[in-house]
Amino acid sequence: MATVHKKIKRKPARLKRLPKGPSGGVELLLIQSVEHLGKQGQVVEVKPGYALNYLIPEGLATFASEHHKRMVDKHRAKLQEIERQRQAELRAIASEISKQSVTIEANATPEGHLYGSVGAPEIIAALKKNGVTLAAEQIKLEGPLKELGLYTVKIRLSSEVDGEIKVWVVPSVGGDK
Repeated sequence: MATVHKKIKRKPARLKRLPKGPSGGVELLLIQSVEHLGKQGQVVEVKPGYALNYLIPEGLATFASEHHKRMVDKHRAKLQEIERQRQAELRAIASEISKQSVTIEANATPEGHLYGSVGAPEIIAALKKNGVTLAAEQIKLEGPLKELGLYTVKIRLSSEVDGEIKVWVVPSVGGDK
């Protein structure tokens, strides 16, 4: 006896409704700060594709349910205090860095033009000798330093904290060729 198989029609799986914002986008609560979007704990509205393909899978945001909003409201003051302390620490570090100056030796012509140039990597190495560790993207040069002299270089520790450091570019001992 042959068995008869009937095809069962299945309904497509329905996706959970996304919480719509006032402009028709998806309302999300940011778990971490996202540049050009918002800070941690903020409720933002984005397009569904950006939410489902990037923010939620990367763990940067979650759906903005009433429960999540209440939790964030409770912890907002705590987060602001932590951020305030962090900014105060960065300001203190920027103040300490601003009091320092670094000297970088470079080969130069008798007229004072460098054979090469001094950039962020050389400044970072000189700061490291003084016990200060910075990343290359924190040093804001308008261009490479190509002559001997004293330069004021801007340093950005965070989006709200900037500092400056004096950089002396001097001829290396026996550097005249």
